[in-house]
Amino acid sequence: MFSWIFWGWLVQNHKVCSDLIPIRGNVSKCFYSITGQFQHEGDVMIGAFFPVHTFYTEKRKPHSFLPYQYVDNYVQYNFKNYQYILALLFAIEEINRNPNILPNISLGFDFYNNDYTEKLILKFTCRWLTAHVKRVMIPNYTCKKRNLIAALTGSSWITSARIGTLLQLFKFPQITFGSYDTILSDHGQYSSLYQMASKDTSLTLAIVSLMVHFRWTWVGLILPDNHKGNKILSDFREEMERNSICIAFVKMIPATVTTYFTRLWENMDETNVIIIYGDIDCLQGLMRNIGQRILTWIVWVMNIEHTIAHGSDYFMLDSFHGSLIFKHNYRENLEFTKFIQTVNPNKYPEDIYLPKFWNYFFKCSFSDTSCQVLEKCQTNASLDVLPSYIFDVVMREESTNIYNGVYALAHSLHQMRLQLLQMQPFKNGEGMVFFPWQLNTFLRDIEVRDKRRLDLRQTKDEEYDILNLWNLPKGLGLKVKIGSFSANAPQGQQLSLSEQMIQWPAIFSEIPQSVCSESCRPGFRTVTLQGKAICCYKCTPCADNEVSNETDVEECMKCPESHYANTEKNYCFPKSVSFLAYEDPLGMALASIALCLSTLTVFVIGIFVKNRDTPIVKANNRALSYILLITLTFCFLCSLNFIGQPNTAACILQQTTFAVAFTMALATVLAKAITVVLAFKISFPGRMVRWLMISRGPRYIIPICTLIQLLVCGIWMATSPPFIDQDAHAEHGYIIILCNKGSAVAFHSVLGYLCILAVGSYTMAFLSRNLPDTFNESKFLSFSMLVFFCVWVTFLPVYHSTKGKVMVAMEVFSILASSTALLVFIFGPKCYIILLRPEKNSFTHIRKKTHSRRKILLKYS
Repeated sequence: MFSWIFWGWLVQNHKVCSDLIPIRGNVSKCFYSITGQFQHEGDVMIGAFFPVHTFYTEKRKPHSFLPYQYVDNYVQYNFKNYQYILALLFAIEEINRNPNILPNISLGFDFYNNDYTEKLILKFTCRWLTAHVKRVMIPNYTCKKRNLIAALTGSSWITSARIGTLLQLFKFPQITFGSYDTILSDHGQYSSLYQMASKDTSLTLAIVSLMVHFRWTWVGLILPDNHKGNKILSDFREEMERNSICIAFVKMIPATVTTYFTRLWENMDETNVIIIYGDIDCLQGLMRNIGQRILTWIVWVMNIEHTIAHGSDYFMLDSFHGSLIFKHNYRENLEFTKFIQTVNPNKYPEDIYLPKFWNYFFKCSFSDTSCQVLEKCQTNASLDVLPSYIFDVVMREESTNIYNGVYALAHSLHQMRLQLLQMQPFKNGEGMVFFPWQLNTFLRDIEVRDKRRLDLRQTKDEEYDILNLWNLPKGLGLKVKIGSFSANAPQGQQLSLSEQMIQWPAIFSEIPQSVCSESCRPGFRTVTLQGKAICCYKCTPCADNEVSNETDVEECMKCPESHYANTEKNYCFPKSVSFLAYEDPLGMALASIALCLSTLTVFVIGIFVKNRDTPIVKANNRALSYILLITLTFCFLCSLNFIGQPNTAACILQQTTFAVAFTMALATVLAKAITVVLAFKISFPGRMVRWLMISRGPRYIIPICTLIQLLVCGIWMATSPPFIDQDAHAEHGYIIILCNKGSAVAFHSVLGYLCILAVGSYTMAFLSRNLPDTFNESKFLSFSMLVFFCVWVTFLPVYHSTKGKVMVAMEVFSILASSTALLVFIFGPKCYIILLRPEKNSFTHIRKKTHSRRKILLKYS
């Protein structure tokens, strides 16, 4: 483990920008004596500047006769990058065999291994341009005549920019195969530089679409600290904000990473998903540092393929297992795979890397006489038997760009040759004479081999493949396609995934979650925390009659008036229609009480009729008692209008029958009280009083008071009569159908008039409460009116504080209670004497208890 940590530190300090495999210790001197450049002959030559290996030195051996013979030295190889050379060779051989492209002209290339220092890069470029092999190079002077047509550079944009700065002086064509870069697309600075890679304008959309699919709303970003990192950061912020995804942190990786990794891991555990975007050349140190740690709780989403390091360690787990990688979609070239199977050192003796491959992986030994000759090789030695993490036989994206770049050059050169042949036919077998800058005109718009239009200045996005890295056990290194993204597909169909194929990091048994706050389940809404990102919130239940049927909603939806929210507040149910029905326990009880009381009243009427000639009945104004009992019967029965499903007729009858019946009852009580006062309170009645007594004037109070109430009710019914109404809020889950009073002023006027009659009756009864008489009912009248008044005064505030069926029941109860008070307190004592104390209901008893005023009362009754 310590060796790997030290190795990562060493890589960082030397700013290594490729995935390299160290060759240390006792290896053949041929690894150091063979230079880093070779040539594949052709009539016209392409300069190829690829990164394949890097030498490192710690101590130089004194008096060494080999330029790369060191004590404790090592060389690092990126064997996967060797595919760049093979892709170039494959394209050139394919073109050379094609008689329709550049007939009688062969393509070749000069290969130079790229170092990562500007000095060596420019040195190799000048050496290629001037054909110098020695240290001294003369600008603008060529040692031997060669047809150089273009330079093929990559994979780092920095390398291409450094070479392009030099080649731009000569308008020398340059094709880059690395990732697309906006700086290199500056035509004013690099007018003869052409990028083969597709733009990544849809990459942020593709990655954010994946975040949305898995509902990852809390993610981290690791980007290079350069213009590309700043641009992609802006794109990510814009796209994530549009999709309500929050950035947990942003780590900008500087060019010098010696001390940065000590601060890199701060707050890294805040999220389970981290996006890495950049070039593998510039982020290789970061990738190695991550690989040295066992980070099994992070899902890495990347645009670069991390190469599994050659060699093994003591850990089965791997930090990158389960990572998701976005790569441009390129069709697999099966011919290239077959070509790799035929590659060997004997077939291409000029290739300096094939002998190293065979020596290192197939245990071949170098000949003592020549480093190009191998001995004791395995019979089945072939590049396609190597593990994919060492060498991949499938053409990678960069290799595809090299392949297309070579074809672009070939087609451009072919078109230019045809034009030159028309302008200046060759004589005596002379070859074609041209200048490399002339190719620029033809490179801007060409037709490549697979009939796709390739506009090198307007490269377009391709579809993205989504790869899943399977590296458990560590070293497996499989990259499995689990989906794709197409920006040109219809909305909602751009992302396609096979979730069952995805291997997640070892710590997860299901799809990982990456959120700042736990999701608010249906029935709750999110409340953003002050000073926090919008993805950090708390959950609060929906308000009354509001629902949310999805997770993480910002606002609950209010149910319609005809619906109500269930207890969980995640669904609106239709409300049931309800009213004070006879089937309801409350309605049934009130109806039963009304019928019983009306029956009791009829029974009392029967008692009074049967005993109409007894003193107690005659002494209490027999006719008024009959009228009051009949009116009370209607008072009890009118309460039944309030029970049952309301209709327009019932709503009108409720108030009119109630008002008229109670007016007649109270008017009758008032007449009885006035009669008593007139009979006993007046000692010497005058002519008016005598006339009232003789003509039974108090009885006219009943029709007069009733007509006044009828007038009020008539105005009420004419202006704003009661109507059927609905109350959707009184009872949860129900719509109460009830009668609306219409005019509240008219309703309270009716009640006020009844209260005035009650107060008048109480006053008259109170004045005659102490008059001497055996059957004086003034006390009972006053008490009954007091109870009546209290019932209706209490009714008003209680009535206005209730809703729905309870409000209707309250009005029915008040009608029954006030009617019962009149019945019980006025007629209860009389029935008691008639039924239980008949001895008191006799003239003998009356003579002993009464005086002269009794005779006046009996005379006028």
